[in-house]
Amino acid sequence: MSCSLFEFCRLQELKTVRDFLFQNQSKESVEEKNITAENELSWDTSDWESGWDNDENKEEDSASSTKAEEEPSRQSQPWLQDCVVSLSPCADLLVVAREQKAAFLSAKWRTDDSGREEMTLAVTWSGHLSTEEGERVSSVIAIPLASQKRSSTGRPDWTCIVVGFTSGYVRFYTESGVLLLAQLLHVDPVLRLKCRTYEIPRHPGVTEQHEELSILYPAALVTIDGFSLFQSLRACRNQVARAAAAGSDVVPPPPLAYKKWGLQEMDTIVDHSSVGVMTLCVFDQMKNASILGGFHASVKGSPPAMSQFVTVGTGPYAGFYYAVEGNSQPLLSHVALAVASKLTSALFNAASGWLGWNKNKNEEEAAQKQKPKVELATPLGIRFGLPDSRRHGESICLSPCNTLAGVTDDFGRVTLLDLARGAAIRMWKGYRDAQLGWLQVQEERGDREFSPSASLPRRHALFLIIYAPRRGILEVWAMQRGPRVGAFTVGKHCRLLYAGYHLMGVNSVTSQGWQLHTQQVCLLDPTTGALRTINIPFHLALSDKKNERARDMHLLKRLSAVLKSRDMDPVSLEREAKSVLLEIKHPAIKKQALESLLSNRNAPVSCLTNVTSALHDALKQQDADEVEASLLQLCSSQLKLLQLYSDIQQLQSAADTEACSGNQDSLEGIEEELSRVGPALQRYAQLSSKPSVSFAQDSPDTPLSTQAFLTQLECAEEGEVKVNRRSDAEWNQLGNFMFWGCLCGKSPTHKVCDTLQLAGISPQQLLSLLMSVWLQREKEVLQKPVETVRNLHTLLIALSNMDGAVEESWDTQSVSPWWQQVRFTCIQSHNAAAALLAALVAHRAAKASITSRADSKLQSEWEAVSLELEQWVVCVRQLEDVLVLQTLLLVPSPQGTAGGAVVQCSIKTLQEGGTGGIADSVSKWVFRQNMAPERLKKILLRKETQDTGDQKEQKEDREEAEKCQEEADRTAELLLAVCQRFPDSLSPDLLFAHCCWEYVVQWNKDPEEGQYLFIAVEHLKLITSPHIQLGISTMMWGTFFVKRFSAAAFLMEKVGKAPKDRLCRRDVGIGDKAMTSFLGCCVQLLQILMEVTGLLADSAMEEIPTPELSVEEVWSGAEGPASIAELALEQKGVHYPLVQHHWLLATLLHAAMSFSVKVKPLSLFDSKGKNAFFRDLTTIQLMPSGDMDPGLVSLRQEFLLRVLTGWVQATDDASCSSPAPAFTSLPSDGPKANWWPSLCMDLGSLLQVNPDILRRHLVCELYNQGLDLRAEEAILQVEDKEVLGSHLLVLTGQRLSYSLLHNQNQTQAAMELLARLPPTLCTWLKAMDPSELRCPLVSLSKTSRLVSHLIEMLPENHAQYSLALHLLEAVEVLSLSNED
Repeated sequence: MSCSLFEFCRLQELKTVRDFLFQNQSKESVEEKNITAENELSWDTSDWESGWDNDENKEEDSASSTKAEEEPSRQSQPWLQDCVVSLSPCADLLVVAREQKAAFLSAKWRTDDSGREEMTLAVTWSGHLSTEEGERVSSVIAIPLASQKRSSTGRPDWTCIVVGFTSGYVRFYTESGVLLLAQLLHVDPVLRLKCRTYEIPRHPGVTEQHEELSILYPAALVTIDGFSLFQSLRACRNQVARAAAAGSDVVPPPPLAYKKWGLQEMDTIVDHSSVGVMTLCVFDQMKNASILGGFHASVKGSPPAMSQFVTVGTGPYAGFYYAVEGNSQPLLSHVALAVASKLTSALFNAASGWLGWNKNKNEEEAAQKQKPKVELATPLGIRFGLPDSRRHGESICLSPCNTLAGVTDDFGRVTLLDLARGAAIRMWKGYRDAQLGWLQVQEERGDREFSPSASLPRRHALFLIIYAPRRGILEVWAMQRGPRVGAFTVGKHCRLLYAGYHLMGVNSVTSQGWQLHTQQVCLLDPTTGALRTINIPFHLALSDKKNERARDMHLLKRLSAVLKSRDMDPVSLEREAKSVLLEIKHPAIKKQALESLLSNRNAPVSCLTNVTSALHDALKQQDADEVEASLLQLCSSQLKLLQLYSDIQQLQSAADTEACSGNQDSLEGIEEELSRVGPALQRYAQLSSKPSVSFAQDSPDTPLSTQAFLTQLECAEEGEVKVNRRSDAEWNQLGNFMFWGCLCGKSPTHKVCDTLQLAGISPQQLLSLLMSVWLQREKEVLQKPVETVRNLHTLLIALSNMDGAVEESWDTQSVSPWWQQVRFTCIQSHNAAAALLAALVAHRAAKASITSRADSKLQSEWEAVSLELEQWVVCVRQLEDVLVLQTLLLVPSPQGTAGGAVVQCSIKTLQEGGTGGIADSVSKWVFRQNMAPERLKKILLRKETQDTGDQKEQKEDREEAEKCQEEADRTAELLLAVCQRFPDSLSPDLLFAHCCWEYVVQWNKDPEEGQYLFIAVEHLKLITSPHIQLGISTMMWGTFFVKRFSAAAFLMEKVGKAPKDRLCRRDVGIGDKAMTSFLGCCVQLLQILMEVTGLLADSAMEEIPTPELSVEEVWSGAEGPASIAELALEQKGVHYPLVQHHWLLATLLHAAMSFSVKVKPLSLFDSKGKNAFFRDLTTIQLMPSGDMDPGLVSLRQEFLLRVLTGWVQATDDASCSSPAPAFTSLPSDGPKANWWPSLCMDLGSLLQVNPDILRRHLVCELYNQGLDLRAEEAILQVEDKEVLGSHLLVLTGQRLSYSLLHNQNQTQAAMELLARLPPTLCTWLKAMDPSELRCPLVSLSKTSRLVSHLIEMLPENHAQYSLALHLLEAVEVLSLSNED
């Protein structure tokens, strides 16, 4: 692996930035060209102007072409070298400045044409930065500031742009160009801005460096503490944001705290580096003291801490300055180290750089025209330097570890300085105008595996990056005396951008757990706008002996590139792979290369075999001590596996000429078995062969690649081959590769088995592979069952005859582990048909094997034969049952039903499902089929064909309907067949119980589907056993009903009326319509509980026996949860009065929701009744007894009267029929059901309300609605007819009053009749209010009949009897007049 350049970002609008920065220069150049042209062409041209008239167009064309040629040449000019450029270490902000202008480019993400996300830098701000006259930008630096939030992971909060000017000002800006802070620190131009941020110490003895911003002037150096700068910039940014939001002026910030050093004894300074705080060791301290102070010099106990600065320029070429930290009096040795370097801070004057406040206005105006006051610098003498009078230093670049620095000069040299010793340790020639950078690489985790110091912390390697623009080359050098490890040819106008710092505002506490996303070195190409970074592997820093491993890694990388190439032919691939593997020296890398080759999918098996064989031969020729045993073992094992793969592949194409006559004896009777189960197999195949979507790579016919074969097989040390089972798909693919050709009759069975046996694969694993492919290819097996069954029998016999298959010491009185494996696979399989065929074949093979063993022992062991074969008899019977059941479950669901995935069943799943597992599977199928409970009952009772005759006559000409009928008949036949196979597990009561529970569970998943709950109750009604019915009802009420029921009751009690949809969904979890249906089902469920409890109580003397639940004999070994019926029989009996109490409340709630009656249902009961609600129905509660409070009775009566009124209003006259008995078909009929009146009468008797009042009210409401026929039927049930007659008399008067007084179509006869009426009757009619009638327009014949009934009801001594006679006379006269 070698160095590489990686493009991670691209600049947009680069031409726009160049035009903006060089706008004035381009205008000046154009004006100069125009002036020159005018001066040159100012003479007389009259003599030859006429000769060029014809060529005028040519001149214009040439001018335009010249202009077009100048444009690209201008772009290719090195304009970026004339600009000041700074890139944030996070690579999210680029600053390009020139003279007074600057442009800020920020990171943005965009999607390219291929849909890939890429980062770009686009211009977000551009403008002028200069505020003083004549000043220009001289240095720029972009410092990202860390976020102070706890959730930060290392990304910057924002980036501050620090700009130095030739006027001496240093200004701080945001990314949007907003000025935060400006301060004049020195009167000379700013030469260079540099920053140092916090670095986590890699070793305990390393001094922790503080953050710092250093500003270099021609003769001074200013340093600003990073912590105070960070806080000031954050405060300024917040203050600017507040001022912008409030629209007020920005308050000038206080000055920054800084230290200024006057750098002395150096002629010219052009660049610097602030190395940081350093401390001398005790030896160096004593050495300096003895040299400078002599024998009697004194030494301080601890060495002082000093800040080191390194400058470059002239006289000397490089200078070293040391500033002692603190104010303590230095000793002699300290003075030698830092001459006159006592620290004095220039910032502690609060008015530094600012004007006074106590001057008058004139003085302030005069002072504003002057520059701010600048503090004097503290002199700092040079400690030592590197004198070279002819050499002029140009730049210095500090390494990340602060121990080395690279210096460039005007001689085209690059010098490497050791800052600790102050010496030049290396120099490169021929790098004029070079640009430097550093790259620190951390050791990869994988490299520590081959290092003797693997337990130590990871190492770091340092590389120097040199960009030579004159040659257009970028070089990478290993430090300190390492070779050049990388070189790239790049453009001649690029810029190497090296920040040398990270995020500001980070410390040892906040940096824990952070992942700093920073780029150390970037190369900017202005011609393409690409930003590229350098990737350097750590191993390139290793020297001498370790370089051999680096070369091996390079060869490994070359092999990987070859394997990835798809254009290489197999011959070239083999040649290249063989040469690489033989050239690699390191055993671990050689092993890695071999594994990489063997895992390649494109390499053919011949290539892999030849390369592995060549490597194996080469290792054999070496000395035994030099060869690694694991590598040699890998080669030999992989060669063995490759040979096995080739042999099986060759046998797949060979024709099977073997005779199978030897196995015919053991196959006797298999045809009879196939013919017996043939119809079931055929129905199963028809239902299971549905078209489905699958991917080509998942097809079982996909050939097994060599790589997949090698990954699944492993050679053990004893020479055996072990098959590793990873996933079912890979396992099936391997079995398909080995045995499917034999099962199809395309491969020689015995040769394949012999090859696999010689390879050392255990017979048990081969048997597992055979069974997996047989079960997986079920569809293909069912297409040719006879042929495939015969081939499977041959394979089973061949595998069972292998060594280690059936133990020689196996006692036939026990179960054979070999055949038990086959049975266990069939028991677990969901492919019922394939498992049944495999069980039939294995049964025959096992019988033949046991018979041969008995014959060899010359004895007849009947017990042994029956013991082993009985297992197969049970297994075959179970698989036949599973096949019939699975065929039923495969019947597709009708369109539009809830449906769901088809339940896959096997012997294991049915046994784990417990005694109710079979009924549970069928109940889920019934739900998917949306089969009506009555139809299911008819099928179970063998009465499905009772009503089919009339249906066929009605559908003679409807082919689709006939087809649906045929499918329904076929489904009924399948269900009957399943019930015949499971007479006990699918008894009617058990199946109805499971169907009831399945529907109520589905309703609980989707409570809005009230139809599910209704069907569940219908299934519950069909259960004939009262014990099971009682238990199921109790479980349903406690599990699914009572919680929602109580929520509905409390909601209606709170609202005082039928709640709206929103409230129902909030408190009950269902809508208002669904809640009405739910309450109706609650009434039915409680009614069933009452009926069953009463039935069991009535038969207590005779004692109805509890049903005995049993399962079929072959399924007696089921282990799992108890069935629903078993749980139902374990339930306790319920308390009848408490059930009736809940039934009363449920009926009231249902009525209130159906007719939207205002009522507080719980308020209709006293305190005892309220406390008894929502208790366990099996407990005995204190129930209300005796006469109820008249107030409650009045409320109950009012509620029932409103319900009757609502029913009458909802009833349609067209659907008039006699009232039905109570409690029949409770839900689904809604408020128009005919059983509501009788239900109210029953409620009245239970709620201590006089039923006769309800009947009278019902009669009046029916007459009021105009339903006279129904009212006449209801009159028969009224007891107090005299009171009823009084009510009906008023109603009759209202009808007659409407006909005579309020009807707009009054006839003359009616008016004459009105005049002849007695005054008493006329006055009484005028007092009537017909508006109270809901149906005032009633025929006179009905009114006449009503008056006749009135006269019959009222006794002759009644006060209004004469009025009734007058009414009768008036009605008769009016009727006669209408007839005339």
